Amino acid sequence: MNPRIRHLALAGFAAAFVSGVSLALAQSDFGFMPDGGRQTLLRLFDASPADLTAVISSKHSEAEWVTALAPNAATLKPEEIETLASYLAVNMPLPRAQGMTAPGLEQMAELLPPDGKELAIANCQFCHSFFTGYLVHDRDAEGWRSVFKSPFHKELAMTEKERETFARYSAI
Repeated sequence: MNPRIRHLALAGFAAAFVSGVSLALAQSDFGFMPDGGRQTLLRLFDASPADLTAVISSKHSEAEWVTALAPNAATLKPEEIETLASYLAVNMPLPRAQGMTAPGLEQMAELLPPDGKELAIANCQFCHSFFTGYLVHDRDAEGWRSVFKSPFHKELAMTEKERETFARYSAI
C-alpha cells in the first residue's frame, strides 16, 4: 500500500476513534461521573427533612461522619459513603441552617454548597477535556490540591472550602 494512503487511512481512523470517544463521554448529564456529596446527601435524606436538618447543623471529622451516617447509609457503596463523609467534613455545619423552622427539602438543597462533581463541571470543562484533563489522572487529595498552585488555576473563583471539596471528591 502506498505510504501516503496508509498515513491518511490511519489519520482517518484516529479521528473517527477520538470522535467516537468524545461522543461517548459528551453526556449532558455527566452521568459518567459519580455523584458528589451534595447529591448523595439529598438522595439519602429525601424522605426526611428533619434528619437532613440535623446533618447540616452538625460538625464531625470525616471518620465521625462515616460512623454517624452508618444507620442511613446501608444503600450506599463504600466510595459514596467516603465522598459524602468528606463533603460533610469540609462543609458542615451550615450556619444558615441554624434556626430554620421546618424547612423543606428544596429550601435546604438551596443552602448546600456545591459538591466536587458540580465544581468540576463548573470550573474544569471549559479549558480541559474531562477525559484527558480530569478522569485519567490518578492523584490523591494532596495531588489535586497542588493543581491550584499553578498560576492559571490560582485565578479560579473558588473558595478554600470549594477547593478542598473538589480535591477530596477528585481523589475518591
